[in-house]
Amino acid sequence: MTAAHKLPFQVDFSRHPAGLRVRVTGENTLQNTLAYWQAIVEQVRRKPPRGVLLVDEMTGPPLLAEDWKHLVDAIPHAVMGPVHVAHVRPGGGGMRALEYCEIFAREAGFDARVFTSEHEADVWLRYGER
Repeated sequence: MTAAHKLPFQVDFSRHPAGLRVRVTGENTLQNTLAYWQAIVEQVRRKPPRGVLLVDEMTGPPLLAEDWKHLVDAIPHAVMGPVHVAHVRPGGGGMRALEYCEIFAREAGFDARVFTSEHEADVWLRYGER
């Protein structure tokens, strides 16, 4: 009998007033981040929401600036371009590095912001200026 292989991360999708809430947990690596974003893109492709509230509870060292650039370059603009994304890092762990994601995303034409508070992210996502 083979033991079940546990993924190094988990992605949970649920409804949100702006469209989609995503909670990710697990090991914070570029490979895992690319994989959970691929899952988000597929979910958005199936049923496009107005907004995505991403609650990032990944653990471990933050990604480097060049990792965030690589990630943003890998996200298909045709799918995610019209979607507002609020990326929450509860507690602010790795927030400085996550800010690179917002910078690169905005430079690429995405409407994305990073937050330390899910409440603030929710308010921006539902009512914030675009």
